[in-house]
Amino acid sequence: MPFSKDFSWGAATAAYQIEGAHDADGKTPSVWDRMVRWPGKIHLGENGDVACDHYNRLEEDLDLMAEIGLKGYRFSFAWTRILPEGTGSINEAGLAFYDRLIDGLLERGIQPWGTLFHWCYPVALYAKGGWLNPESSDWFREYSAVVAKHYGDRIQNWMTLNEPQMFINLGHDIGVHAPGLKLPPSDLARCVHNVLLAHGKSVQAIREHASLKPRIGWAPALGVSAVDPEYASDPEVVQHAKEGQFHFNPDGNFIANGSSIWCDPVFLKKYPDGFVERFEAQLPKSWEADLEMIAAPIDFCGMNVYAAWGQHTRDADGNLSYRHENTYGEGFPRTFFGWPVTPEALYWGPKFFSERYNTPIVITENGMSAHDWVSLDGQVHDPQRIDFTARYLTELKRAASEGVDVRGYFHWSLMDNFEWAEGYKQRFGLIHIDYATQKRTLKDSAKWYRTVIESNGASLDA
Repeated sequence: MPFSKDFSWGAATAAYQIEGAHDADGKTPSVWDRMVRWPGKIHLGENGDVACDHYNRLEEDLDLMAEIGLKGYRFSFAWTRILPEGTGSINEAGLAFYDRLIDGLLERGIQPWGTLFHWCYPVALYAKGGWLNPESSDWFREYSAVVAKHYGDRIQNWMTLNEPQMFINLGHDIGVHAPGLKLPPSDLARCVHNVLLAHGKSVQAIREHASLKPRIGWAPALGVSAVDPEYASDPEVVQHAKEGQFHFNPDGNFIANGSSIWCDPVFLKKYPDGFVERFEAQLPKSWEADLEMIAAPIDFCGMNVYAAWGQHTRDADGNLSYRHENTYGEGFPRTFFGWPVTPEALYWGPKFFSERYNTPIVITENGMSAHDWVSLDGQVHDPQRIDFTARYLTELKRAASEGVDVRGYFHWSLMDNFEWAEGYKQRFGLIHIDYATQKRTLKDSAKWYRTVIESNGASLDA
């Protein structure tokens, strides 16, 4: 079987997007609580104050996870629910909520996969400079130690950071995500180093404080380059695509957005040459020694993959060329978000990553936003999501059959939720949420996904 017998089939969420209870029981603001109150930043001025009210509807949501048949559930901790000031005093009520969540998962035979940081950065630490502060990695280590010590007897699978590309690029470069900054490249380089160092120190803290032997990873957003199917057997085109996926352009825009700037330090213990050439003066004097901590060994890499953002091919003259997703052509299939439907992303992305870093992979996010509503029969029919997921999983299965070490798949998302700057416009969930009433409805895709889980992917061949 391409998928191992202990393959982790799950779904994923993030704290701010579903929990609500934004100021309940001692929780203090994160940068997202601040961002949603910034006029003009969020679609229709919406916010996550209530979101899916998961904080108060936990038991119902746990029962729905069991009904879908999930083997694993990837969630994130809200930093300020546990440490209201980011460091220092611990909020026992916040710890108790995640106790209920984790214990409820285990009671239902669902493995908890805990993500320490999915963008809930404490406002109290942002006021001290946030990721620009050289002490920020120590703040994150302290938080990681508290969480690992408290829950490390029940959680085995951990992730340190979710999508550093996105919270640095979107939040600190172009300013459309929290904290809404537009920093110069020199400051971005400092942020990159501090975030990477925070990851390494978090790995160290988890290993030190978790009593159950941990399996640790992280979940970067990897910009996948695909190969034009016409040239899939052309080794030069394939190599061109592989290099493109990990290309770092030190003189281009969005320096924090590439895969190699994050993954090379973690897995190869080095920065891309272009990054050092341009930004060494902005890095701390200890930057080379810091690489030892940044590259602390981890057990797997999460991959958040939604699409292939480019395709490598040959032009009319036979020369190697690159086709950006904006030029895929008129009428190319796209999700409601406008993202291209490119199932081959779950073949080429894991394949190229595996060849470069030789590390086990877990698909920690994959899914689509669609036009979902409750039909007259009271059901939510989403055949497009079923088709999308089947196509992507078939490509992942192909990668696994060729030897790529893929150990799990987590559908984004368990439920419709607050989609950051998009507010409630986008629906990614297996569960439909009526935000006015908080009624939950399993979509057809959730019932279909159960058959995939029960068959360990064999139903994809039916």
